[in-house]
Amino acid sequence: MEITFLGTGAGLPSKERNVTAITLSMLQELNEVWLFDCGEATQHQLLHTKIKPGKINKIFITHMHGDHIYGLPGFLSSRSFQAGTDRPLTIYGPKGIKEFIQSALKLSYTHLTYPLTVIEIEEGLLFETEAIKVYTKKLVHGVPSFGFRIVEKNKPGELLVEKLKAKGIQPGPIYGEIKKNPSVTLENGSIIYQRDFIGQPKKGRVISILGDTIYQASHKEFVKNSDLFIHEATFAADKETLAEEYFHSTNTQAAKLAFDADCKQLILTHISSRYQLPEMDPFLEEAKKVFSNTFVAKDFSVFSL
Repeated sequence: MEITFLGTGAGLPSKERNVTAITLSMLQELNEVWLFDCGEATQHQLLHTKIKPGKINKIFITHMHGDHIYGLPGFLSSRSFQAGTDRPLTIYGPKGIKEFIQSALKLSYTHLTYPLTVIEIEEGLLFETEAIKVYTKKLVHGVPSFGFRIVEKNKPGELLVEKLKAKGIQPGPIYGEIKKNPSVTLENGSIIYQRDFIGQPKKGRVISILGDTIYQASHKEFVKNSDLFIHEATFAADKETLAEEYFHSTNTQAAKLAFDADCKQLILTHISSRYQLPEMDPFLEEAKKVFSNTFVAKDFSVFSL
């Protein structure tokens, strides 16, 4: 899994940060790329990466503020011009996202060359596949805003090849049968059991991405034990009152939530344009005093998991 930050600014673009957009690349795991929020000029930001619009097959919108959705019409339209792009696209977002997209496409006379599905979300389990579950959580913001929790299911352990060889079972089709079946009958009539020749399951990873929100201790359960936790940090610690007034969070509030929820890594994004890049070192240090494994994302920052 690989996270790429296409935009890390809050409210409006600046010379240093574009507005919010994050990709989650799971090409090895699912052959999919997911996009979280699509601020203005997201398609321009993609041009500076290796990510192809046609590979993006799911878009998750946290809320309906412009800095999170104004890039959608352009992205959806341009995706039709990509060679071979006929792969279906699904957009998940709060109530109103369907009307916004339909109106933008209709009034701009845009014809898409691929199937588009728009799903308006509620809190709870959003969907589940054989490999992954995605949950949503309603946050506290000036408009309905959601967080997403992506839970990768545990994977079977590796086949204990040396143990099989020690029992006289050599590599061949039988190894595939052992991987698939709880028990296998050998040519000599003896039965072996999968559980004796499979290592410990590989624990699935958890990524939590919250949209804009006031700090809420109650969000702890939703993001608990995340391997990677992405939280807005619009303001520095000394602007806590201002953050609450504008329904946002500070760097140290995000760090406290990560600490209390036993997260492994925190990445701060959605940074106000009042903070220039030279000011990021003290901004980060404030948060690290609360939760040491904290990073501040820049546009085009890449994190692997």
